[in-house]
Amino acid sequence: MGARRPVTIVDDEWGVPHIRAESIPDAYFGQGYVVARDRLFQIDLQLRRDLGRLAEAFGARFVPYDEAARLLHFRGDIAGELAALPANVVACARAYVAGINARIAELEANPADLPPEYGVLQLRPLRWDVADLVRIRSGDMGSTTDEVRRAQLAARGLLDLDALVAPLAWDWQPRIPEGLDLGAVSKADLGILATTEGPLPWSDEVLAYYDPVYDRLDREAHGSNAWTIPASQSATGRPILANDPHLGIGGFSPRHLAHLTAPGFDVIGAGSPGMPGIMQGHTDHYAFGRTNTHIDQEDLFVLALNPDDPEQYRHGGMWKRFETVTHTIRVKDAPDVRVASRHAEYGPVLRHDPKTLRATAMASVSLRPGANMTFAIIALNLAKNWEELAEAARLHVAPTNLHYADRDGNTGWRMLGHVPIRARHDGLLPVPGDGRYDWQGIVPTQEMPSVLNPASGWFASANQFNLPDSWSPGKRVSSFTWNAPYRYERIVEVLRQPSKHGIESSVALQQDTLSLPARALIPLLPARLDGAAGPAAAMLRRWDMHLEAESAPAALFEMFWIELGKAFLAAVVPPAARDLVKSVDPRPMLALLAQPDARFGPEPIAARDAMLAAALAKGWESALRTFGPDPAQWRWGDAHRVVLRHPLSRLPAIAAALPAIEGGGSGGDGFTVMARGYVAARDCTVSHGASFLIVNDVGNWDESRVLALPGQSIDPRSPHYRDTYAAWIAGQTRRFPFSRKAVDAHARQVTELRP
Repeated sequence: MGARRPVTIVDDEWGVPHIRAESIPDAYFGQGYVVARDRLFQIDLQLRRDLGRLAEAFGARFVPYDEAARLLHFRGDIAGELAALPANVVACARAYVAGINARIAELEANPADLPPEYGVLQLRPLRWDVADLVRIRSGDMGSTTDEVRRAQLAARGLLDLDALVAPLAWDWQPRIPEGLDLGAVSKADLGILATTEGPLPWSDEVLAYYDPVYDRLDREAHGSNAWTIPASQSATGRPILANDPHLGIGGFSPRHLAHLTAPGFDVIGAGSPGMPGIMQGHTDHYAFGRTNTHIDQEDLFVLALNPDDPEQYRHGGMWKRFETVTHTIRVKDAPDVRVASRHAEYGPVLRHDPKTLRATAMASVSLRPGANMTFAIIALNLAKNWEELAEAARLHVAPTNLHYADRDGNTGWRMLGHVPIRARHDGLLPVPGDGRYDWQGIVPTQEMPSVLNPASGWFASANQFNLPDSWSPGKRVSSFTWNAPYRYERIVEVLRQPSKHGIESSVALQQDTLSLPARALIPLLPARLDGAAGPAAAMLRRWDMHLEAESAPAALFEMFWIELGKAFLAAVVPPAARDLVKSVDPRPMLALLAQPDARFGPEPIAARDAMLAAALAKGWESALRTFGPDPAQWRWGDAHRVVLRHPLSRLPAIAAALPAIEGGGSGGDGFTVMARGYVAARDCTVSHGASFLIVNDVGNWDESRVLALPGQSIDPRSPHYRDTYAAWIAGQTRRFPFSRKAVDAHARQVTELRP
């Protein structure tokens, strides 16, 4: 199936495709085509990983990754799932897939035009099938990892230390499920998912470089900012909706810009390559943005095996047999490998151990019937207004704060995502899989929190705790764990200022580098300091606490922050827990430093001051090593570099054919509104942040602003391989043309796709 009628693609000077079609599905055909044009290897590699087809292209060391991917596939009735979806949504998804395949067909006819990776690796791209959009699910073992850690701490009588790693809302105390053998729980219960959670094994160096704890911390720090300003508080007299999603930085860009137009349909913004639709942007009627909210969507269930037949497990007072599925994994330059995966009432079996008569299974909302997240973005794009968005929300599985603002002056917020109903446990530790702790379904979409035209006017989300009072322990809870609130608190400071808020002030707020942790920490520095700590403290006390790339105090502060984290961890975590508590959240750390208690010893204030002095001195020494002998020449951006490398760059031929994009340094860190996180255990290179930013001028769409990193294409032969890198480093947004007149004024290339 291809486009039914001609599709016109107008590329502007930044390589953004403005797709003009005669039907809505044909517009999605155009989007699939341009995504494959600009990002083919990116979406092809992800498809191979999701389908469990890496080994056939890259060899035997990828077999475990293929096995893990197939374990998480949806195993239900795919045709039935498609039939249950809205017909217009499925039509658009089919057209998107057809557009990808149309571009692949063009390249197969002219192999010299294939992206460079295919020649280097001697590959051909996979063809796409809409059934795979149902089969591939986004199961995440993040919360099950937390459950295992808590159980292990509880087994040692040290569960209270978990509050240092992941503070719980309402100061909740985790409940140990009745019948759970704490001593038997270990990381091995996560099975193959634990051994394949890291980077793909392109080389031994890649695997040696990987640390699961720090990688997990970095992924958990990914977030987003969004705020919505009503017309009454806006300098434009119209609503403003700003959004900057924080995702991984260092490899392929996670967003691709596009504009889809058809009769009765006009939407522009950023999509996720390989997923049809626009995730952040606006239609001709309303703007929409998103940040992650928090929903605990997975649980680890411990199963008792039948001693007479370990292929059976006890559930609901009877023995039930595992369903076993056998997969044949093709392997490059080696024989095929056959693997078997087991599935229980709850979902995939991660570990099966007949010797101990014990198994574990993971329940995930993503693996349930109807959890077709890939189709949800299309449904949101097709909605015409707030009411239709509410209906489309039922397809949206992933935890999301949806921001909304329309031309009529309405603004709104809705919490999206599937929330499991746990009747007898809190989801914080593994539970026995005997039936007592089974989920009781999913919270109905219409019962999820939402507000239209809030009385407070503006509102914001930055992954902070934002559940209304009607969602609390004893009533209903989506999650007990939430991101630190520093970005949100800074946004609130700015938005509460009495002057009306304009487009440029939203642009400036997205680039704000004020550090609230620094503002809390620096006043705690002891008045009298000796040695290197003295000049270090003097520099920090003169600082405005903005983590600018050109700032010497910012460079020092980050070195101090890293050393302080190490010292605090060593001081408050006993040796018996250090294999489990390898990091500390800044919230309990700053709180304990402000009010030291017996955990610092018999003289807590003196011990706190000694710790700060020692960390400050070490931070000064680290800054000398990192930035040079002259403190006046230190620059945070010299260490906080923005380097984008191909994910396969460890392969010399790939590195030569697809050069790294680098040269710029950034301000900010993981806690500033201009989020630029890094993994301190490795280096200070930026590892996550807002690679896409938009400020929507609602109703006057051509005045909206946009910024993206590093360009539309991942092919170095394209002029749009890195053409927005320098602007992104400098924080220089541009107008985002939307009207036909504005788009045509910036047009640089026109392509006609014919049926």
